[in-house]
Amino acid sequence: MDSFSPNKTRATRYIVSYVGIVLIICAFGVGVLVGRNSGGAGNSASTSTPITQVINFNRSVNHSDSVEFDQFWDVWDKIKSKYVKQPVKDADLFYGAMQGMVYGLGDPYSVYFPPKPAEEFNKSLSGELSGIGAEIGIKQNQLMVIAPLASSPAAKAGLRPGDKILAIDKLITVGMDVNTAVGKIRGPAGTTTTLAIGRDRVVKPFDVTITRATINVPAITFSLKPGNIAYLRIMQFNENSIPEFRQALALIEANHARGLIIDLRNNPGGYLDAAVALASEWIQTGTIVSERFSDGRENTHETEGSHRLKGYKTVVLQNGGSASASEILAGALQDYGLATVVGEKSFGKGSVQDFEQLPDGSAIKITVAEWLTPKGKNINEKGITPDVEVPEDFEKEAVGQDVMIDKALEILKK
Repeated sequence: MDSFSPNKTRATRYIVSYVGIVLIICAFGVGVLVGRNSGGAGNSASTSTPITQVINFNRSVNHSDSVEFDQFWDVWDKIKSKYVKQPVKDADLFYGAMQGMVYGLGDPYSVYFPPKPAEEFNKSLSGELSGIGAEIGIKQNQLMVIAPLASSPAAKAGLRPGDKILAIDKLITVGMDVNTAVGKIRGPAGTTTTLAIGRDRVVKPFDVTITRATINVPAITFSLKPGNIAYLRIMQFNENSIPEFRQALALIEANHARGLIIDLRNNPGGYLDAAVALASEWIQTGTIVSERFSDGRENTHETEGSHRLKGYKTVVLQNGGSASASEILAGALQDYGLATVVGEKSFGKGSVQDFEQLPDGSAIKITVAEWLTPKGKNINEKGITPDVEVPEDFEKEAVGQDVMIDKALEILKK
C-alpha cells in the first residue's frame, strides 16, 4: 500500500479541505489553530511528555549545508537571556519555531499544530465544533470567509462566503496569517467577537458582532423536494460522512426518489477517502481522482463499493465556497457525465494534505500532492466550472427562495 494512502487506523491521514480552519471555541477556539497568541503560552505542550524528549538539545547534530544553523541557537540563547519577561519556556520557543518553519513554505494549506490546537483540529474533523462556525482562509492576500456553516452563529449573524475580514475586534488584519486570525477570533462560548466586514457591492465596511456557541454539525442532511426529488446537503467530508451517506441511501431507496440533488455549496472539503467513497456510488468503473506528487509520480484512486446510485439522474450544486473534496466529487461526476453541475465556479483548491499526529500530541498538516479529475484536469486555483451557471444573489432572492435548487428541480423534471 502507498505510504500516503488514507487509512483510518493510522495516525497519518489525507485531508483535502480548503484550509481546515473551522472557527471553534470551547476551551480552545478555532479548528486548525494556534494558541491564544500565535506562539505564546497557549502553545505549551498539553501532554505529559517532557520537552527534553521533544527537543534534541545536542546542538552538534543540527546542521545544514545551506544555512548557518548555529544562528538558530544563537537567537534561542539571546531570547532566553535577554527577553524582558522571564522565564521563557522552552516549549513556547520550540512550538513557535516549528510553526514558523512550516509557515516558511509559503503554503497556506501546510500547518504545524502544537498539542492543544492539534486536539481541536481532530475534533473539528469529527464534526465536534464550538465557536462562530465559519471556515476562513486567505485568497489573493485577503483574509476572508470561505463558508459559514449552516445555522451557526456566523450564519445567523449574516456572514457570507467571500466576505472580507478587515479587522477582528478593531485589530486590522492586513498581513495577518490565518493562524493568528483564528487565535484572535476564538474565545469561550457565550462571549462575543466583532468583525469588520468588507463585502462586494457594499460601499462601506460594516461591523458584525457574533456570539460564540457550541455547534453540532451533521455531515449530511436529507429531505424530499417536490416531485419526489431527494435532496442531500453534504456539509463536510469527515469521519461521519460515509455512514450518514449510507443512511441517506436507504431513505432514497425507501422513497423511490426520481432524482437527486447533491448540495455541495460552502463545503470546504475533508477526508479524501470519504470523497472517493461517495463518488463511487455513482461511478461503476474507472478512476475517481489522481494525485500527482512532486517527483511526477501519480497515485490513482479507483471506484469501489456497490455503486447504488448508478443510473440516478443527479444535479450537483456548488458555489465559490465549495472546495477540495467537494471538487473531487463534483469533478468526477461531471467528467463521467453522471451529473449536471449547477451554480458558480468552485473555489479551486486542488492540493492534498497529509495529516500526521506526532508523539508529543502536536501534528503537522503538509501539502504532499495535487489532484486531477478523471480527465486529467488540475483543479488547483481554476476550480470546477459549472455546466449550468446560476449565480447566487442574496439581494434579489426572496425569503425562502433558492435559485439554484429551483434550477436543479427544473433540470430533473425535464
